Amino acid sequence: MSLVYDDDERMLLDAARDFLRAESPVSALRALRDSADATGFSRELWASMAGMGWAGLLVPEAHGGLGFAHMGAGIVCEQMGRTLCASPFVSSAVLGVSLLKLAAREEQQAALLPRVVAGEHLLALAVDESPRHDPLAIATRATSADGGFVLDGEKRFVIDGHSADTLIVVARSAGAAGEAHGISLFQVDAGTPGLTVERHVMADSRNAATIRLQGVRVSQDALIGTLHGGFAALEHALDVARCCAAAELLGVATEVFERTVEYLRQRKQFGRIIGEFQGLQHRAAVLFCELELARSAVLGALRAADGNDGSFAAAASLAKARATEVATLAANEAVQMHGGIGMTDDIDIGLFMKRAAALRTWLGDAYYHTHRYATLAGY
Repeated sequence: MSLVYDDDERMLLDAARDFLRAESPVSALRALRDSADATGFSRELWASMAGMGWAGLLVPEAHGGLGFAHMGAGIVCEQMGRTLCASPFVSSAVLGVSLLKLAAREEQQAALLPRVVAGEHLLALAVDESPRHDPLAIATRATSADGGFVLDGEKRFVIDGHSADTLIVVARSAGAAGEAHGISLFQVDAGTPGLTVERHVMADSRNAATIRLQGVRVSQDALIGTLHGGFAALEHALDVARCCAAAELLGVATEVFERTVEYLRQRKQFGRIIGEFQGLQHRAAVLFCELELARSAVLGALRAADGNDGSFAAAASLAKARATEVATLAANEAVQMHGGIGMTDDIDIGLFMKRAAALRTWLGDAYYHTHRYATLAGY
């Protein structure tokens, strides 16, 4: 397994880095936050990303996409982490697209994927129902009725749910909470009667939503995949998104590390550059080593996503757990080494800390994935 980029991946990295630094710097997130923007991201920016092919990175060429390996999505996410870019990339172009590729019928893919590629249609996954991530704890019910289904339940922490044109709702059509059998996936369009969406602005200034379904009626054609058998596709798509979240956390950690090292080289205290103090040098060296270990875990997981050796689930949990811990460490160290200004809004370090905190819990925190990794290993 190669943990270095090939030529195509290197070109994508360079293009993503240059584009995001120019078009979506940290100041763009500040502007969205300070203006209380109703969408929470720039639709013009998203259109530009779609024009560059990012919305179709994981979409097969048959549906107008690039059919790029999963490493490409991770590369884009890492660079987004470095500029704190706000976009529906992971929710729509990664998580939503992955589920449609894995489970949707050909006619569903043909109807939705080309519109996603064009940047004209946004997807969001409604899965979690409690403050902690648990894709097996599904209580939302899907009841057969009049040749279709009626959905009842509530979903929390639906990233970009307020702006999605189509929600992919995870519901239980059989069995009880905690069981994999009986989980089904449904396509629910925005504006469907009985569907209410409550937007929430998170600590990192991005958006999530609470989704309530009260007697929401959908047709038989709204079923994605097989009835009662949606969990395998759901878990795989979640693992792809977990890898991308880990890549974004890696970008956050790398950026705050580099900014902190630069600050250590400039800041003077007691007549000396503070980077000359051995205690700070040791802390920076430890953080650098942790960053490199996390990078290996993230790249390994992204490579495993394209393999068929059965290692992907464990690799995804390892990557998410390690990247979560390292981004938390990097943000905390950055705040401390910047001294009193580290917690002020005048500099950007606090914004990176908030992004790390939001990503830390999304799709499972380090405790969730450490437990999952051990379980997959047979412990």
